[in-house]
Amino acid sequence: MSYIDGFVIAVPNANREKFIEHARTFDVIFMEFGAIRIMECWNDDVPEGKVTDFRRAVQATADESVVFSWVEWPDKAARDAGMKKIMEDPRMPGMGDMPFDGKRMIFGGFVPVVSLPE
Repeated sequence: MSYIDGFVIAVPNANREKFIEHARTFDVIFMEFGAIRIMECWNDDVPEGKVTDFRRAVQATADESVVFSWVEWPDKAARDAGMKKIMEDPRMPGMGDMPFDGKRMIFGGFVPVVSLPE
């Protein structure tokens, strides 16, 4: 079964196109090193919660949007090997400044327990 890396970030609305360009450049490297699918999703219907919500999770301000992203790998071993290659890739330092505050990013690796269609 596949393995998923998930990410949630706050991106300044003024940086939307910079973010898309950054993601297109960066995501190619993930695919090159074994990712099988990547989704970068700009907020559209993100309700405010009473206790917590996506915006609070990343401390998004009024002039920021929430981006929800995931990378699908064939399995955890492929992810671990791919991430090692990504971190060692000489293109990485030249990727420039991120168009968002990386300190507020939340992320993690996940093992799917239900996947449809199977």
